[in-house]
Amino acid sequence: MMLSIRDLRVSFEDSSGDSTEVVHGINLDLARGESLGIVGESGSGKSVLSLATIGLLPGTARASGQIMFEGQDLLTLPEKQMCGLRGRKIGMIFQEPMSALNPAMTVGAQIAEGLRLHKGMSQSDAKTEALRLLEMVQIPQATQRINSYPHEMSGGQRQRVGIAIAIALKPDLLIADEPTTALDVTVQAEILDILDDLVTDLGISLILISHDLGVIARISDRTLVMYKGDEMEHGDTERVLRSPQHDYTRKLLDAMPSRARKSLDQTGMEGPHA
Repeated sequence: MMLSIRDLRVSFEDSSGDSTEVVHGINLDLARGESLGIVGESGSGKSVLSLATIGLLPGTARASGQIMFEGQDLLTLPEKQMCGLRGRKIGMIFQEPMSALNPAMTVGAQIAEGLRLHKGMSQSDAKTEALRLLEMVQIPQATQRINSYPHEMSGGQRQRVGIAIAIALKPDLLIADEPTTALDVTVQAEILDILDDLVTDLGISLILISHDLGVIARISDRTLVMYKGDEMEHGDTERVLRSPQHDYTRKLLDAMPSRARKSLDQTGMEGPHA
């Protein structure tokens, strides 16, 4: 397995020194080229799980258990080694690209920066590769847009830039935390198709985090359902959506809005009531 998480627990300490556990003993495995969807409502612990995996928990957090990635326990690595893994081995796509992108740099320069720092590319070669990446994530008129600033682009285009940055160093694992939130349904579908193509074409493993079962159903091989830091159920996505074993999963399916239902129907999985 590329990624193997065992008994992961995450707690937060408050100003008085009291500790509250928010992730309770999660276990999961992810093979190379596989996609895993993690779904749950706000406060379920799914984003905390992803931040623990990439080593970006805040200073008040404490994680225990094991996060084995390509033979290394990420929870035991010093920050310097984790910095070497981020981007190069594990890429991250954040929910709000406007806050993740530098407003004072063109998008082309932001993609090229990592290529120059980590791969030692010349400025010219890095710009050529940045253009190729923008075309890969389907930025229209990429030759012109490479010189645009984030505020000159739409939300969907900024998210595409975020994906280009995340895959620039060809990581083995890509974590996408709510990558389609606040996007309209058409752009959402386009972003999910891009992520699906990356998994297929580049052999990247994907962890897709969402509160929307329709999003998860579209591209995830397996699904982990979380609630208040606990695993409710975990299995093949089709099985989880067609024959949910836990009442909470059934409630998520019943509560899906019509837009999400439409996305779910497009996968050919019409849920437990079909």
